[in-house]
Amino acid sequence: MSKKISHLFFCACFALLFSQIASAQTPVGIFDGQSDIGRVKTAGTGAYNDKLQSYQISGSGTNIWASHDEFHFVWKKMKGDFILRCDAAFIGKGVEEHRKIGWMVRSSLDTGSKHISAVVHGAGLTSLQFRRKTDSAMDEKKFDISLPDVIQLERKGNVYTMSVAHKGEMFVSQEISNVDLGDDVYVGLFICSHNPKVVEKAVFNNVRIVVPAPANLVPYRQYLGSDLEILDLETQNSRIIYQAPNSIQAPNWMKDGKHLLYNSEGLLYTYDLKTNTPTKLNTGSVVNNNNDHVMSFDGKWLAVSSSDKSGASMGWVLPITGGEPRKLTPVGPSYMHGWSPDGKWIVFCGARNNEYDVYRIPSAGGPEERLTTTPGLDDGPEYSPDGQYIYFNSVRTGLMQVWRMKADGSEQTQLTNDDYDNWFPHVSPDGKWIEYITFLKSEVKPGDHPFYKHVYLRVMPVGGGPSKVIAYLYGGQGTINTPSWSPDSKHLAFISNTSLLFPIFPTSK
Repeated sequence: MSKKISHLFFCACFALLFSQIASAQTPVGIFDGQSDIGRVKTAGTGAYNDKLQSYQISGSGTNIWASHDEFHFVWKKMKGDFILRCDAAFIGKGVEEHRKIGWMVRSSLDTGSKHISAVVHGAGLTSLQFRRKTDSAMDEKKFDISLPDVIQLERKGNVYTMSVAHKGEMFVSQEISNVDLGDDVYVGLFICSHNPKVVEKAVFNNVRIVVPAPANLVPYRQYLGSDLEILDLETQNSRIIYQAPNSIQAPNWMKDGKHLLYNSEGLLYTYDLKTNTPTKLNTGSVVNNNNDHVMSFDGKWLAVSSSDKSGASMGWVLPITGGEPRKLTPVGPSYMHGWSPDGKWIVFCGARNNEYDVYRIPSAGGPEERLTTTPGLDDGPEYSPDGQYIYFNSVRTGLMQVWRMKADGSEQTQLTNDDYDNWFPHVSPDGKWIEYITFLKSEVKPGDHPFYKHVYLRVMPVGGGPSKVIAYLYGGQGTINTPSWSPDSKHLAFISNTSLLFPIFPTSK
């Protein structure tokens, strides 16, 4: 080989190596970098759409199986426990039925690395795949479900759990505990074409990397960070519009459609959706506000819940523009939840004689009236837009379920009856739908709605009927304690949680 050819060959190799290193170190959205794993014939790509907060990934590769892998990987270095979640879909018809997409956790970027992957194949096969030792054969646990839309992979200690669902349905899961990948790992999204001559593409929405609460976290004294999210009901895609390192809770959507209202550390804030900035709301001497706050239907008044000198939560009323609140409830605890459409009544959850029930009280002041008397917790009351009904949640039949009664407390009727704990029904402004939050009974007691759990947001027809999941998230207390529908009933605001915040920046509306 001549010196000139040798020099050109060296330069080409160096350029290729440099481009691979540069590509691997270039952040992609919330990920640290991207890499082709193994000797792929065509380099893969990963791109982040800031407006949609989605990822489009392309890649080739022979397979992810046997003793080595070939695929494209968009990754982040992590330690400890985490939850990985996304909606995933192939783009186009595809060539090979065993093309693969999903989440992966790897010990290294070497082609034969130990790893665990949550895999969906082009033909629908869904499995939890794993390689226990470097350069060794792989194994898998198959699911009965075919071609799910939502993929989740969670690490808790040395236990890995894969959960999948068709959009609208609950998760089904498989787990494995005998694969030791080490604490310091690469986590990310992947695609493999299962054919070295072919490049496949996929899109990933609702991508979340969550660092959950540690086992020693002290509830209601220590808090994780918060993501303020806006969910599009038509597409079921959610965008993070604001992130805080502390706890923010319970976003109300204000009447003008341009602002939200939430609480944080005893104070209330309005959030401008155009400028993506929060502003503290003046609540005078009432500065221990919790996450039970609600606006009147005309958008002029705000009922808040805040402890007084006795330490018990009381109900207060103030103008939506701020000011010194007027005390409403004479005794506590009292937690404000809903105004009547005519503005004359406020319904709340009150504890009297160690029993929590639904009460109503005149918004102008006056004696309170007890509406529920059945033993067990009744909470979260809220009027329908026509004022005929009050929706609430009750534990009276064993698990927490959604109920409805007439505005005078009569005809109390159970609307949900499943194997979950369902809280805080919120009726859409158009009067067609109920949104509520669902906790797993394996994680919570029926009368509790704690922070930092696996939860679902679900909707059902206002008169009752089949429910469908509209969001899969890590949250709980503070996620949707208050009405969070947009005025046009097309969007929902909610809070999700993580102890590690990634640089997702607000996008223009």
